[in-house]
Amino acid sequence: MSILWSNGPLFVREIVDMLPEPRPHFNTIATFLKGLEGKGWVKKEMVGNANRYCAVKDVEPYRENTLKNVISRFFGGSSFNLVSTLTRNESISADELRELIDMIEKKK
Repeated sequence: MSILWSNGPLFVREIVDMLPEPRPHFNTIATFLKGLEGKGWVKKEMVGNANRYCAVKDVEPYRENTLKNVISRFFGGSSFNLVSTLTRNESISADELRELIDMIEKKK
């Protein structure tokens, strides 16, 4: 998705060429895009005999949806478990945690 957001409409071959080595197979990317299209995240346009894909939705709803899925699948649906893991792995600093607490308190 980030490639589509950054580069606009692209053909599958162009997307594959932009990915780092080892690149996934063309069919893998085409199948992935078909799934994203079915979920309403991308749309395709037939150009000649190939499909060109573009992002339909903005990055923020995609991030939120992906994060919800990660929290559900890997952290038992608990945001606390996610933050605890980040804290244990030192992926988030005390200052960042304080900033998060401030954001939560301002929402109340």
